[in-house]
Amino acid sequence: MRPITVILLLAFAAAVSCNRPGGKGQPSDSSAAQQDTQVAVVPKIDSVKPSDIVLTKQIAFEDYTLEDVYPWRDTVRSFKWEVISDRLAAIENAQLTGKRWGVLQNYKNGNGTASLVRTYTRNDYGNITDTLGVERYQSVPLYAPGDTLCPTLYGRDGTLVEIIDDDSTRMTVNDVFRGGTWSVPSRYVEILGDTVSFHHVIAVDRRDQNIATLARTDRARWSVLSMNPATTGMRNPPYAKATPLGYFVLQQKKEKMIYLADGSDAYGGFAPYASRFTNGAYIHGVPVNAPGTKIIEWSWSLGTTPRSHMCVRNATSHAKFIYDTMPLLATLIVVIE
Repeated sequence: MRPITVILLLAFAAAVSCNRPGGKGQPSDSSAAQQDTQVAVVPKIDSVKPSDIVLTKQIAFEDYTLEDVYPWRDTVRSFKWEVISDRLAAIENAQLTGKRWGVLQNYKNGNGTASLVRTYTRNDYGNITDTLGVERYQSVPLYAPGDTLCPTLYGRDGTLVEIIDDDSTRMTVNDVFRGGTWSVPSRYVEILGDTVSFHHVIAVDRRDQNIATLARTDRARWSVLSMNPATTGMRNPPYAKATPLGYFVLQQKKEKMIYLADGSDAYGGFAPYASRFTNGAYIHGVPVNAPGTKIIEWSWSLGTTPRSHMCVRNATSHAKFIYDTMPLLATLIVVIE
């Protein structure tokens, strides 16, 4: 892979005509003299290709570091750098020109239950979903432009959008990575502005159960800061759900994320150094189940198979590293498989 940075500046100079009597190119009466001119052309910025991405290991969190390819049971697992480079290129290209950013938000339906989409089903959890399987609960209604009656799809909480137009009640937005232009009630969008840059990325692999953190150092150049085992969400109705694939904005941080016992309102314990990216999904340390109170650093289950409720479990010190170093509302979590 090699970085390519191309900026072209083109200038054209008009040649001065010969000024001989009767000579070819003699100026007309209306142009006794012709001065040199230059035409400035707006620089063309080439898009970044996945093959342009250069990854350099500058490990800042050294504990539990995995190799690029490592054994697991009777097979091997790996960090899918080609897939991650593809996602990084998409993130770079989304930021080639200035955009006004926003993030879709409806944690615990705090901004109101989304309206019912035109076509819906109920999943194994008993929850309403759109045609793409996105649940109504904690999601944002996406209306076709000009339609204010019935949404077409649901947008996941934490989705990055480009704001095209807005007023006091509605916004027109582009879904940056999934695509599509939508009308959204304004209460569901937090405006991030046009000065936010996404130079930090957390890549979560739910198939190989690992996590990498990265920071952008220059155009198409990224440093790998950590490579650790993780445990993602397991699809297991009625409570546990798979960690969703996609791109999400780091929205919230909690030193202790309190959770309830399944199926009740009883206190179930806490997860340390939790960074929320979509719905109730956090990147966090090893859970401390009630009645325990002492922080736990490591679990044998890390890096094995999906088993959380939707969250991404880490060694607690690695969760703290993410909590301390990844900037709020300026970090993207990319979930792949």
